[in-house]
Amino acid sequence: QVQLQESGTGLVKPSQMLSLTCTVSSGSITTSYYAWSWIRQPPGKGLEWMGAIAYDGSTYYSPSLKSRTSISRDTSKKQFSLQLSSVTPEDTAVYYCAGAGWPNYDHDYWGQGTQVTVSS
Repeated sequence: QVQLQESGTGLVKPSQMLSLTCTVSSGSITTSYYAWSWIRQPPGKGLEWMGAIAYDGSTYYSPSLKSRTSISRDTSKKQFSLQLSSVTPEDTAVYYCAGAGWPNYDHDYWGQGTQVTVSS
């Protein structure tokens, strides 16, 4: 069973950088046809897919967040990370990392989520 765990600061100041890391418990993040995503849920709202890094290192981003978002990976550590710049209080959300595989790329594996609050 693949397990994922988010880590990072829970409080970020406006205009600063939000940084989170997801650690994958087993397997390889380069396993063929898998993608590793960041998804968030603001309070009272639905899930928002932010972006993903695929098994071959290709990255994909939500158009609404692309200008502020960067996803990277460290394959030896089985980790992938999220950087979200210039945050505002509207970026306050529970942030999840998740894994998805072929053929439908449903997110079958989820971290527990981590609350990130943007506030002074």
